[in-house]
Amino acid sequence: MFLAVLFVLAGFYFSTASAASLPPLPLPDGVNSSYVDTTSTCGLLFHILSSGFDPTNPKPLILLIHGAPELAFTWRHIIAPLAQKGYHVVAPDQRGYGRTTGWDTRPFESVDLTEFHITNLVRDLICLVNALGYSSVHSIISHDFGTLPGTYAPLLRPDIFQSSLQVSIPFVAPAAPAAVPETPDPPAVIGTAVAAYAAFESQLEKLNPPRKHYQWYNSEATAATDWLTGGSLGLKAFNRAYFYLKSHQWPGNAVITPPTVFSAAALAVMPDYLIMPLNDSMPDVVVSMLGTSDPSVSTSWLSDSDLDVFLSEFERTGYQGELNWYRVLTSPAMARDTLLLAGGKITVPTAFVTGAQDWSSYLNPGAIQAYNQSCTDFRGVTTIPNAGHWVQEEQPEALTDAILKFLGGL
Repeated sequence: MFLAVLFVLAGFYFSTASAASLPPLPLPDGVNSSYVDTTSTCGLLFHILSSGFDPTNPKPLILLIHGAPELAFTWRHIIAPLAQKGYHVVAPDQRGYGRTTGWDTRPFESVDLTEFHITNLVRDLICLVNALGYSSVHSIISHDFGTLPGTYAPLLRPDIFQSSLQVSIPFVAPAAPAAVPETPDPPAVIGTAVAAYAAFESQLEKLNPPRKHYQWYNSEATAATDWLTGGSLGLKAFNRAYFYLKSHQWPGNAVITPPTVFSAAALAVMPDYLIMPLNDSMPDVVVSMLGTSDPSVSTSWLSDSDLDVFLSEFERTGYQGELNWYRVLTSPAMARDTLLLAGGKITVPTAFVTGAQDWSSYLNPGAIQAYNQSCTDFRGVTTIPNAGHWVQEEQPEALTDAILKFLGGL
């Protein structure tokens, strides 16, 4: 491993000086911004934030995987405290995000969505791990949409990804296709690929008033423009309000009554930012939900200057890259890779962390309770008080403690 790390230093590990056109990120002490070239394997020049690298004393590798609309920068408060406990901690900007380049940047109608297949996202992580000079990852820790590659990585390669922890969004095991009857002759009507999302979306549209899942909305052609303009609020005010509405500070998140069954009617009780009015955009939803609330209270955990980092990055790249992930998730053809793992279980030590005021953890009712069936070595659930969906931002110290407790038990 030591020789490989030197090789990385010699030619594949670049400082931010190689991206002179981009302003330096405002990072905490001990957190470094750099680049890892995996173009020969995955086609990506990864941008990473890291701490704890020591070529003379290689340490266990921890990967921190962001969600949406997030960046490696989301983990800025967590990286150095973990590294101080003896780990080499790396948070990459994933395919479609931030300062990582090499992914298909073409518009909605012409982008190659196969780049964003779930298995390809895991391949990206394996390429990164190898380029860093490692053959294994001590733990992969993921948040929000990052839990998709964050769980499929140990599902596909438990030899590489040796433990996993999910934050906010629990693991949902890939379901096996239903059995079909044998027939002596070809059936008169041949089945067509219909994603579970499509069937569920149809149920939501039949509600009164009609609704749609936010992931379905994010798969639409207009979503990238909606996110980039922010509607009537404008980009910054929209994002400030969006982060606030999904945090512990919005009164609507104060008491959470999780749905117990997966049905349109059951999930319709969730906030509109998750189960949306059918004809509304996300900016429309945010304006409607905000009312007379003051989202500026969220500056106590997400400063204006830090919010500006996210906005400047997404203004530069646009939002279509991250939204392509949703398009794959909601497409039956694009999601076929998951059939490779139908019925599979995560066999490495696994844990789940949620904020006490995070509705998103219950979008798949029963998923948290099913961990003991979907994982063979489940280490339990940690609920963090005074935290909504953005746990790394709202309660970074408590999340760091939860992660270290999990790592300490491995």
